[in-house]
Amino acid sequence: MLEPSHNNELPAIPAKRYFAIGEVSDLCDVKPHVLRYWEQEFPQLSPVKRRGNRRYYQRQDVILVREIRELLYGEGYTIQGARQRLEYGASENTAAMDQALIKSMIIELKEIETLLSEW
Repeated sequence: MLEPSHNNELPAIPAKRYFAIGEVSDLCDVKPHVLRYWEQEFPQLSPVKRRGNRRYYQRQDVILVREIRELLYGEGYTIQGARQRLEYGASENTAAMDQALIKSMIIELKEIETLLSEW
C-alpha cells in the first residue's frame, strides 16, 4: 500500500487536452492494467477511444484517477466502497475536481502570461 502522503508527490498534470494511458500511468503512479480494470469498475471513468481501441484520457479523467487512487490506496476503501463514495459523494467530488481544474488552469495561464511577457 502507498502512503497517503504519496499523493502529494505526484507530478503536476501538464497542459494538454488528451493523455495516453502510459502518460496517465506515470502521472498517477498506477500501472496501465490497473487503469483498464478501473474503467470496468468505475462508470465515471470512461476515456475516449479512438483508432485501434486506443484510450485517450482528458484532464478530468486524470483527476478522477488520482481521486480513485487516493480512496483505494490512501484511505483504504475497497473497490465497492470507493465506487459508492464517488456515486453518493458526487457533489463533493465535483467540487474537488473543479477546484483542482481551476488550480491547474491558473498555473497554465500564469505560464502563458510569462511566455507572452518574454515575447
